[in-house]
Amino acid sequence: MSDSEDQTPRRYIQPPPSMAARAPPGPGAENQTATEGLGVSSILRRWKREDIMRKGGLALRGLASLFSLLAFIITASNEHGGGEDFHKYEEYRYLLAIAILSSLYTGIQAVRHVHQIFTGNRYLQQRTSALIDFCGDQVMAYLLISAASAAIPRTDNVRDDADDAFTDSSAAAIALAFLAFCSLALSAVISGYRLSTRSYI
Repeated sequence: MSDSEDQTPRRYIQPPPSMAARAPPGPGAENQTATEGLGVSSILRRWKREDIMRKGGLALRGLASLFSLLAFIITASNEHGGGEDFHKYEEYRYLLAIAILSSLYTGIQAVRHVHQIFTGNRYLQQRTSALIDFCGDQVMAYLLISAASAAIPRTDNVRDDADDAFTDSSAAAIALAFLAFCSLALSAVISGYRLSTRSYI
């Protein structure tokens, strides 16, 4: 090979723009894509969790409303004449009053949340609504368990004298009030979690 050939300038071939565009991204781009994917998936999981909690709270209030209404109906119709009338016992009158109050509270709450889910309209601010849910569920759950606890000893005393339809109806009303308490207690747990984590936003 001659010296003239060695001195010939070399030409470097540049890749066409199409090939440069198809070049694989560097490791930084892959990390950014993975981070964005994780961020989107975490947001989707949070929305799904909030939707489950919202619908779960609605279902629990619906059950509490049903149990309270049944307890009210059974207690109000528990009249068999003589000494077997519910209004002659203070504990059963208290149970009836709390069952009515619980039916109204849970019914109104259930209707409000159904309207909010299907229309997206809110009657109150989000934090105010969350506080009402949390406090209301706790207060009503306490009243239900106190009414059921007060009626249990009275039912046992009456059952010592006569075990009949009156005591059976009283026991059924107490059991329904306890089920309503359990539903509202679980609803209060969900309300407290949403309030503490600001999941209502």
